[in-house]
Amino acid sequence: MRLQTFLARAGASPSRRKAEALISAGRVSVNGETATLGAAVSPQDTILLDGRPVALPATLAYLALNKPPGYLTTLRDEPGRDRPTVKDLMPPLPGLVPVGRLDSSTTGLLLLTNDGTLAHRITHPSSGIEKEYEVTVRSPASEESLSALAAGPTLEDGRMLPPKLEITRITPHRTTFNLTLHEGRNRIIRRACAAVGLDLTSLRRTRIGPVLLGNLHQGHYRNLTEDELGALR
Repeated sequence: MRLQTFLARAGASPSRRKAEALISAGRVSVNGETATLGAAVSPQDTILLDGRPVALPATLAYLALNKPPGYLTTLRDEPGRDRPTVKDLMPPLPGLVPVGRLDSSTTGLLLLTNDGTLAHRITHPSSGIEKEYEVTVRSPASEESLSALAAGPTLEDGRMLPPKLEITRITPHRTTFNLTLHEGRNRIIRRACAAVGLDLTSLRRTRIGPVLLGNLHQGHYRNLTEDELGALR
């Protein structure tokens, strides 16, 4: 794995980006040599930060969190800002990080782990792991707009892969549907809804592969089951 990923997974840095700054500053060594950005390392290497050993956690954790609105999916806010982050909701386990992201106003299922191999599998597009969302838009939502969304609109960074769309509720004021995706581009559902003229009012992730949000309360987390882990792997 990349050195910056190793440092983040080991809990020596709150993120890969912050780890890159540590490496660039010459504070990290690998097997007695000052490290360089992009270096590949393994758990068998001797890695030091400011002369102190860095190791991956001995105990692996796999958690599902129900993210409330207003929380950033990061371990530390930008300098000078003090917004709540998902770290405030996580147990203090070495190397534990969110798998992927939900934007601040999006709620629902977020996986947490310190297993870098599994985190990479979940987030890599080649794995094809489905992510399901409950989407609410203002009514009336035209059949034309919903059909355009289901067909996969073209966005500024390329066409959206056609999602599975299933309407679950229609009222005079709002339309709610489930949307299942196989990709995870930044804010893709919000951008897709805007592109087809749908006024999105709420967005909640309810499933990642075999893992369901279920009745997990907002701000709470649970351990993944062995069946869930087996299916993700």
